[in-house]
Amino acid sequence: MKALIVDDAKVVRVALGRIMNQLGFETVDAADGQQALDQMAAHPDVDVVMLDWNMPVMNGYDFLVALRAMPEHGSNPKVIMVTTETGMPQMLKALAAGADEYVMKPFDKDMIFGKLQLVGLECSE
Repeated sequence: MKALIVDDAKVVRVALGRIMNQLGFETVDAADGQQALDQMAAHPDVDVVMLDWNMPVMNGYDFLVALRAMPEHGSNPKVIMVTTETGMPQMLKALAAGADEYVMKPFDKDMIFGKLQLVGLECSE
């Protein structure tokens, strides 16, 4: 399985990438939503996007809206928001736009594993 990790903070991309690798995922990453769209074009087999909200160039919400508008990516891949945006309005907005789950930063392996299970992705712990 393949995961796209989208976050403007390299340290978060590395940490989340390490967790996803431990859970059996191949990973690719992007520093903003525009790069993430480019990665989706290059890697149409992505199973899950781990998506930050606040990023330069294109934020996570705008990427999510663009992704879900693409016929080839209607309900796939799964999208899990991984963000510091913890307000209910932001969560509801992301879920309404097509996010499948929401993880608050800081996160750990158990939290990520649980969210992946909730969205129906089989992974090894």
